[in-house]
Amino acid sequence: MRRRALRALSTVLIVAGALVLADAVATLVWQEPLTALYAELQQDELEDQLAALEQTPPTPVERRVIARLPDPRRRLAFRARALDRRTEPGDPVGRLHIPAIGLSAVIVEGTSSAQLRTGPGRYEDTSLPGQRGTVGIAGHRTTYGAPFRHVDELVRGDRVELRMPYGRFTYRVERSRIVPPTRVDVVEPVAYDRLVLTACHPLYSAAQRIVVFARLESAA
Repeated sequence: MRRRALRALSTVLIVAGALVLADAVATLVWQEPLTALYAELQQDELEDQLAALEQTPPTPVERRVIARLPDPRRRLAFRARALDRRTEPGDPVGRLHIPAIGLSAVIVEGTSSAQLRTGPGRYEDTSLPGQRGTVGIAGHRTTYGAPFRHVDELVRGDRVELRMPYGRFTYRVERSRIVPPTRVDVVEPVAYDRLVLTACHPLYSAAQRIVVFARLESAA
């Protein structure tokens, strides 16, 4: 009886060890599986919320203001401000597409730990696309879907799209930098419209940040 119990215990330990090893291997070559599943479920829910937002028309007051703005850029800026006013932390605000690394994800408002578990998050003190200055977005590289796992592979000229409920914005990568985590100035406003993507660097470490800078090419 004792031998049988020991054999059963050893089997359980072997299986547990194999599962731990499989999880570690999956994390190394892809991403952490359990948090990836959580993020996928959250992204599905955010997709539904964003689709509903996209179907919500401007208010009567907003329509009147938009009608009086002949400049397309000013209309986009007004609609960006309108979205900003009614968006709460954790709400979906748009979609991020980066074909070069196969990324397509819903962006949420905010960059707290809870918000980044659901997808890439916009720094709340940066602009929305259509507003002048810097749009800043952060994302994980190894956990919770690892949306920014391959941002280090982006090169000059790669296309990045932000599809917002009020317009589509195309950026072109200009450069990337590795900086300390304290360099919060990388998302400060500049004199032109740009997108800044940030993530921990290197993989499996938060010692530094990788920052990708992209310049606005078109807006419609």
